[in-house]
Amino acid sequence: MADRFAVVTGASSGIGLELAKQFAEHGFDLVVAAEDEGIADAASALRGYGVEVRPVQVDLATYDGVEELAAAIDRTPDAVALNAGVGVGGDFRETDLQAELRLIRLNVDSVVQLTKRVLPGMTARGEGRLLYTASIASTMPAPFEAVYGASKAFVLSFAEAIRNEVKDTGVTVTALMPGPTETEFFERADMLDTKVGADDSKDDPALVARQGFEALMKGDDAVVAGSLSTRLQGRINELLPETVKAAMHRKLSEPGSAD
Repeated sequence: MADRFAVVTGASSGIGLELAKQFAEHGFDLVVAAEDEGIADAASALRGYGVEVRPVQVDLATYDGVEELAAAIDRTPDAVALNAGVGVGGDFRETDLQAELRLIRLNVDSVVQLTKRVLPGMTARGEGRLLYTASIASTMPAPFEAVYGASKAFVLSFAEAIRNEVKDTGVTVTALMPGPTETEFFERADMLDTKVGADDSKDDPALVARQGFEALMKGDDAVVAGSLSTRLQGRINELLPETVKAAMHRKLSEPGSAD
């Protein structure tokens, strides 16, 4: 394999696939993981960049699934992009509890578990890069995506804490915070009837991935990625009260708001 080696989760489509392309374009061999069969097609396409790509089809919402992925990582990676995630939209009083518990297992549990498996090797070697896909939603309350928003707030806080813990080890940690992006997220989250889900001006996942990759390579703490308006929203969120941000999010995510 090449001198550089990366792992990307949630890599069969969307931001994860675009992140994998960024690594491949820059000469990283890859282990790419996702639950669906599309990971094999993604791996085939990524090999077109002239790198070695090993697909792992695995359910990261399970403990055993994360362990299976960890076992497939046969050497200490130079970079890991912990990108796999899912959303659940709707009024919390009506949403499916099992879907939300699965969201927590994927968005939160798997992030902790996989970090536990890869970080010690990186710090022992004295070099490595971790990229965590959070969300701009991690910086605000997220009505009608309450569990998703909370999960991404966890990811952001976790990434920032780990960054501080390993600051003298040669390992860097970067949080990627996209805004609404043109992926399958909103369909899977049952949010196509929302203002944000129906918006046809969502950010390009390739742009988000490129900005995330560049921030990772620079060792940045965090990056709000996407269009200028998304990045401006990230800045504004640093100033607004939580109640105001919650009201803003509600207008975008309330079921039926697309009408």
